[in-house]
Amino acid sequence: MAGIAVFSHAACSRHDTGWHHPEHQGRLREIMRAIDRSLAELAPYVTSIQGEPVDPDRLTLVHSRSHVDRVAVAAERAAARDNPVRLDWDTVVSAASWDAALAAAGCAVSAVEAVTAGEYGAAFCPVRPPGHHATFDRAMGFCLFNNVALAARHAVDRGLADRVLVVDWDVHHGNGTQEILYEDPGVFYLSLHQSPHYPGTGSVTERGRGEGKDTILNLPMPPGLPAAEYVGALLHAVDGVQDAFAPDLVIVSSGFDAALADPLGGFTLESEHFRELTLELVRRTAPTARGRLVSVLEGGYNVEALGRGVVTHLIALRDAEAELA
Repeated sequence: MAGIAVFSHAACSRHDTGWHHPEHQGRLREIMRAIDRSLAELAPYVTSIQGEPVDPDRLTLVHSRSHVDRVAVAAERAAARDNPVRLDWDTVVSAASWDAALAAAGCAVSAVEAVTAGEYGAAFCPVRPPGHHATFDRAMGFCLFNNVALAARHAVDRGLADRVLVVDWDVHHGNGTQEILYEDPGVFYLSLHQSPHYPGTGSVTERGRGEGKDTILNLPMPPGLPAAEYVGALLHAVDGVQDAFAPDLVIVSSGFDAALADPLGGFTLESEHFRELTLELVRRTAPTARGRLVSVLEGGYNVEALGRGVVTHLIALRDAEAELA
């Protein structure tokens, strides 16, 4: 193992939803500022890498061709109008969004390739637009392409991993990830999310179908509980998945909108809880995943809490790697 990699791309910062939009350009700026402020602690262990934009054809592992083309055409329209267009009431495409979306998905794929090759112990991808609401044939919930679903399926398709565990701790259920992977036996999707809440999916009865039966596990929980209850529920579920599924790669849909006082959620996690989740996820899956973890940014709309959460997450990944060395 050789430390923690941060896979990013400048194109992700140019995805322009407008400053009034919760998923605005300032999110990545604050993350990078927070990392810069913590360089003394992070620099010896964390390496910054530029990810490679994904080939649009590769997106058809998880999306219809018509969906991929629809996003491309929307970006062309935005460029021609010199004004962003909307695919739905909250999902915005600007002239730069096509390049940003390819870069975001590509960073997740690049990170999986690097971690599974042993180049880095773990990786974090601070990218936008986020992805876990994007379904096979629809952009929604700020998301254009499903970065995590693509990374997971790419890992299995290329023989980089046999069994991938996707852990989604975003406060919103990743309906797109679940839909795409619903019949996939090679990927287990575990989601802790607020309920009732957007997008209205993620009940305990949604467990997968066909060869993917029992590879979906949802933990819908009400807002406002003590943070320890959310952490305990997710870690208990991780133990069960580890016993039954034995993943050899972990991918995290890392939504920091589960933080206390996030404007779009009602969970109560603080930085120390993201630290605990990160450390314990690596520890509890270590017998089979051996610390191989890729984390991809999803939500997080209180930018100060977002920056703190990301730095805490990176430090926890560093500490978890040191434990396994």
